[in-house]
Amino acid sequence: MPEEAYARPSWDEYFMEVCGAISKRATCDRGRSGCVIARDHQILATGYVGAPAGLPHCDEVGHQMKKMLHEDGSITQHCVRTVHAEQNAICQAAKRGVAIDGATLYCRMTPCRTCAMMIINCGIARVVAERRYHAGAESEEMFREAGVKLEFVHDEVQRYENQ
Repeated sequence: MPEEAYARPSWDEYFMEVCGAISKRATCDRGRSGCVIARDHQILATGYVGAPAGLPHCDEVGHQMKKMLHEDGSITQHCVRTVHAEQNAICQAAKRGVAIDGATLYCRMTPCRTCAMMIINCGIARVVAERRYHAGAESEEMFREAGVKLEFVHDEVQRYENQ
């Protein structure tokens, strides 16, 4: 039986695989996410979900849960101990003096509203998310309005631990 030919991953597949590896460093089990920012086939910055430098992580001291009241009257709970992977990647680029204007950002799910606003203001041109975020409609609309191209690897909603 002949051996199957090796299929070299596309750039998007490659960066999403790197994103998955980076997510293994995340320190909040509610959504172990990673992020890669790349341009011209080069990684510019990476980030993962974790507490700010020097502060305790969820994996060490537990979650810091806050309730959010939405316009429709629904209430959701969110862990606010951590910085999102997208925010950490953007901060790393800033800290190292790396320009990310025009880059592509790879992430686990549709960025939240705050991350979307940061992505837009950083000049990131394209976002590739593995899956949709269950509350990502507002971010998707902001990206449309701002001209940021948003693509999904899988057109399904991401479910994560302790949602």
